[in-house]
Amino acid sequence: SKTNEDPELEELVYLGWSFFRFINRWSILYIFDWLKAMGLPMGIVLLLLTVIIKILVYPTQKKRYLSSAKMRVLKPKLDELAKQYPNPDQAMQKQQAQMQLYSQYGVSPMGGCLPMLIQMPIWLALFNFIPNAIDLRGESFLWADDLSAYDDVIRWNADVWLIGDHLSLFCLLFTITNMINTWISMRQQQNQMVGDQAQQMKMMQYMMFLMPLMFFFWFNGYSSGLSYYYFVSGLISIITMWYLRWTTDEKKLLASLEAYHEQHKNDPKKVSNLASRLEALQKMQQEQQANRRK
Repeated sequence: SKTNEDPELEELVYLGWSFFRFINRWSILYIFDWLKAMGLPMGIVLLLLTVIIKILVYPTQKKRYLSSAKMRVLKPKLDELAKQYPNPDQAMQKQQAQMQLYSQYGVSPMGGCLPMLIQMPIWLALFNFIPNAIDLRGESFLWADDLSAYDDVIRWNADVWLIGDHLSLFCLLFTITNMINTWISMRQQQNQMVGDQAQQMKMMQYMMFLMPLMFFFWFNGYSSGLSYYYFVSGLISIITMWYLRWTTDEKKLLASLEAYHEQHKNDPKKVSNLASRLEALQKMQQEQQANRRK
């Protein structure tokens, strides 16, 4: 925790490098100390810390979901558009036409990326904060004897490759919620894909499941407090996505997009920067093909 007596003592606790240290020092640490001052068990402190952070990032998660929902409700129009470019050598024209359609309806395909990038620094900042928080050392919660070390609920004598001699239950729960969130993300991507994109991306999507499995082997020997935080955070994300799906009226969402299109249909041709680059690439491709024919 922070101290007012000697600022140099703060350097004894590693809070991450550069930007992540800034997040921990001037936000996470203050919230953590405020919750700790209530005299709550450290497991409850981590739970409330997780809830507060998820509330703070909820607007970005909602924006990411709405961006995905907009692309999903426009999928029938994109499917019809894709039929106009059936040949593989028309991929550039098809992609450019899709970008123009998104622009006409006021939808940005990259709208879901920025919210995710905003949440990632917080995710990484907590990765440095929780294992190094002195207040968690020796503190027990549920089946974990020490939140600063791994919880070895299941233990055996042999040393198994990549796993070791124990199984961390919090790590296992974190892995399960991570895989569920990955599956939800995959379903959203599949609902947005047009034409043969689903088949082309199928193998790549299944590879996304490798990351949660890698996290399991990594976090099995890591701080149980960190796995507990990620587990609760993942569980809240699942509940939040279910809530957004349940409260979002896709018919009204499509109607709002149609209203935007109707309002701007007489505007000059709307072409995004990405569409402009695609158009330039298309011209370059055509020039190269022409030079080859010569």
